[in-house]
Amino acid sequence: MNTNRDLNYRMFIQREEGFSRVPFASEFEKYKTIGSGDVEKVKENFVRIKNDYYTGKGVLSDDPLRNVRYHFIVAVALVSRVCVENGMGHDLAYTLSDIYIQRADKCDNIEDIINMTGEMQIDYAKRMREIKKENIISIHIRKCIDYIYEHLHEKLTVEGMAEYLHLSTTYLSKLFLKETGKSFREFIINARVNAAKNMLIYSDFTYLEISLSLGFSSQSAFISTFRKVTGITPKKYRILYQSNMLITDSVY
Repeated sequence: MNTNRDLNYRMFIQREEGFSRVPFASEFEKYKTIGSGDVEKVKENFVRIKNDYYTGKGVLSDDPLRNVRYHFIVAVALVSRVCVENGMGHDLAYTLSDIYIQRADKCDNIEDIINMTGEMQIDYAKRMREIKKENIISIHIRKCIDYIYEHLHEKLTVEGMAEYLHLSTTYLSKLFLKETGKSFREFIINARVNAAKNMLIYSDFTYLEISLSLGFSSQSAFISTFRKVTGITPKKYRILYQSNMLITDSVY
């Protein structure tokens, strides 16, 4: 079926009505927050989005209830995929997705589906937070990891973290290594590289923008670190995995 006629007409109407979609970078930041397990930020984001829910969203159905339901299904699909990329088991992520889609399918109230969107996002975020704390025992290291994921864009040092937790630097360093299996610096590098992987796949941010948003001292430092951890450059990673996503999407 040729869609050009419908596409051109829809694009014309959108221009005439002054309609503009939510910028991809802004939308991606929302999903990245869920994948990082930052529950409080997810709650804040949803309060803001709920107050202006339809802004930047396309019309997926002329029926208002079905339109909201379709948007919910799209959101669940994206959230589950981002969470899998951040370490959630695919069986868990997709089964949870099935549960929420089935609930939305039975829901006959627009407001309830919108509220369920927030519930779903917070549920995934909480599960991601626990995954990132897996095998972590002490409250000090739990707080430490939470702080790291919420401040990846900032300069993070074991000395600063020790001061934040009111612990000695030596004690924190030993405890962190014992409970995570990684040094403080190694853990941060891996966290930043994992965040960069998602940004490379799901956004069109430049390498400079990614390096600045994740606290790297420069673009060259980001590229060098990424290649050291993954074995390939950010450019090659983006090409490889975006190509894989296109193949996967064509299958479904």
